[in-house]
Amino acid sequence: MTKTTNRRMMAEWEPQSMVQLTWPHKDTDWAPILPEITAVYEEMVREIAKREPLLIVAPEGLASHLSPLTSHLLTFTSNDTWARDHGFITVLEQPTANSQKPKAILLDFCFNGWGEKFEAARDNAINRHLYDQGLVRGTYEDHLDFVLEGGSIESDGKGTVFTTTCCLMAPHRNQPLTQAQIEERLKQYLGTERVVWINHGSLIGDDTDGHIDTLVRICPNDTLLYIGADADHPDLLAMEEELRTLRTLDGRPYRLLRLPLPRPIYDEPSGPVLGSSAAEKGDRLPATYANYLVINGAVLVPTYAQPDLDAEALRTIALAYPDRDIVPIDCRPVIRQHGSLHCCTMQYY
Repeated sequence: MTKTTNRRMMAEWEPQSMVQLTWPHKDTDWAPILPEITAVYEEMVREIAKREPLLIVAPEGLASHLSPLTSHLLTFTSNDTWARDHGFITVLEQPTANSQKPKAILLDFCFNGWGEKFEAARDNAINRHLYDQGLVRGTYEDHLDFVLEGGSIESDGKGTVFTTTCCLMAPHRNQPLTQAQIEERLKQYLGTERVVWINHGSLIGDDTDGHIDTLVRICPNDTLLYIGADADHPDLLAMEEELRTLRTLDGRPYRLLRLPLPRPIYDEPSGPVLGSSAAEKGDRLPATYANYLVINGAVLVPTYAQPDLDAEALRTIALAYPDRDIVPIDCRPVIRQHGSLHCCTMQYY
């Protein structure tokens, strides 16, 4: 299988045409905290809509309420709301003539609930409905025989894609394909020159088997933002050492910016609480500052009501994006379903 050389997966900070949200509703796992999670989504809508168009997928009962908030609306009942993983992945195909503009290719991969952990048939049908109703622009490309989630890959826009071994090689994804065969498909579908496999790093409570967007993010000027940790998290320390050995396509070391790891947050019936002997009976939630969203003119950053660490994360992300607004959004409700802000969204170009 040969690499497709005339296409390119963009970097998230390149100009976007819109952002997709798949709205929480009563038939999702959000039902017990629907008012709280809806408030977070409404805050995301306010911040995104200031800067670019919005595409919202929502069931019939919410359509009339959401229609004034969005540029594009698909009425469709989803299994869940993780647009990052069931949404289209966009690449640009370079023109054959100088007078032509790059053409958007909408890659529709299989989303199978992170290795068949959760029902996802309706989520997996959203892209085709979006395309058939003309709500997204580009050429549709069917790759539903290959499992790939948007949160599992990061692109620098110039030939390098990052991913994690623990996710793409996890059970019930693409067996019996080997790592080399999966890499060859990524190169062909995404138009990338190389795939960087991160072999260390994980968050307790993560359902995704180690999505790269919870751990390491590629930023402009060959910068990597990553989650740091102390000796209590040896796998994250090993990831940090691994990042120090990486080089860009032209052989230079990356600029590394270390994000703090939020203090442990546990899920309790009354809501997320910081670690304590009582709370340790609940599930630890995979809070991470790496799960931010870059949009036109801004970066939306998850926060967790930990003022010192929240402030440190915002300052660090501002170093990577000095020309953008840095906007905090309290994501404690979001992590109750084991995701965060980036997981809820998908950008288009």
